[in-house]
Amino acid sequence: MNIRIMHISDYEQVYQLWLSCAGMGLNHLDDSKEGIERFLNRNPETCFVAETEQTIVGVMIAGNDGRRGYIYHTAVHPDYRHQGIATRLVDRVMEALKASGINKTALVVFAKNAEGNAFWEKNGFTVRDDLVYRNKTINEMIRIDT
Repeated sequence: MNIRIMHISDYEQVYQLWLSCAGMGLNHLDDSKEGIERFLNRNPETCFVAETEQTIVGVMIAGNDGRRGYIYHTAVHPDYRHQGIATRLVDRVMEALKASGINKTALVVFAKNAEGNAFWEKNGFTVRDDLVYRNKTINEMIRIDT
């Protein structure tokens, strides 16, 4: 198992991996090849893939705003789960964010994603009961829930 920086040339394999994971929330703007390329260009040191025999089996994209780190679209192919891949990805992302001067990291998980929520809790990410998550759409997008 090799964990390395994600490149835009990985996009097709990564996108298919996301589609293989139930509960992954994707949209046609941010998660398009162009959207991911923009993200990778802004965050070239904090997005990683896990591969075995040149097949991508795990991915975690993360970035920061100079103050906080943010983790998005963590996925491990169902056939490769419970082997420590996601934990290794978390460790690499956290190391990369720390090296960038980031001291705190946040993420969003769908409430109905029991497996994902259990994973993040096991890895030390706590639920904030004092916040209300809000967003506003600037450009209409088509959402893909797998």
